Amino acid sequence: MREQAIFAGGCFWCTEAIFQSIDGVLSVESGYIGGHLPSPTYDEVYSDTTGHAEAVKIEFDPAIVSYDDLLDIHFATHDATQENIKDGVVRSRYRSALFPTSDAQRLAAEQGIVRAAAELGKPLVTRLEPLAEWYAAEDYHQNFWEKEGQENAFCMMNIPAKLQKLRNKFPKQASDA
Repeated sequence: MREQAIFAGGCFWCTEAIFQSIDGVLSVESGYIGGHLPSPTYDEVYSDTTGHAEAVKIEFDPAIVSYDDLLDIHFATHDATQENIKDGVVRSRYRSALFPTSDAQRLAAEQGIVRAAAELGKPLVTRLEPLAEWYAAEDYHQNFWEKEGQENAFCMMNIPAKLQKLRNKFPKQASDA
């Protein structure tokens, strides 16, 4: 059995690297969702005028990793308490958002937000947005950490610490990240 989850939480390079490191995740695709322009390019989304979020579409086996586990990992590996901020700059494409694919996921997402806010002791700004048209990002964005991210200064400043946090907090779910 396979399910899909769509999460936005800042730069999709970082988010992709996290979820590719989870046992039971079968695939992760970086892309754009939640905007008004059909078939946007990275440059258009980067302009912050299309309304799209940088996001990941995760295909997973719920017998190995649950949607609740994925939610908990998502909230633990990005800052869902500050709206649209990355590197101190406000950009809506970096918003924290969930795009549930079913009523069951919507309910689980609502509960996950409450659970994460209680754990953090702060309110979350994560939005529950309606499922919208998904647009895969350009090929050079896919598997970025594995292909060239380890030579990218931004990735090196962010991804290793996120992966370490993943291993420490979720050792049962983390594969050899």
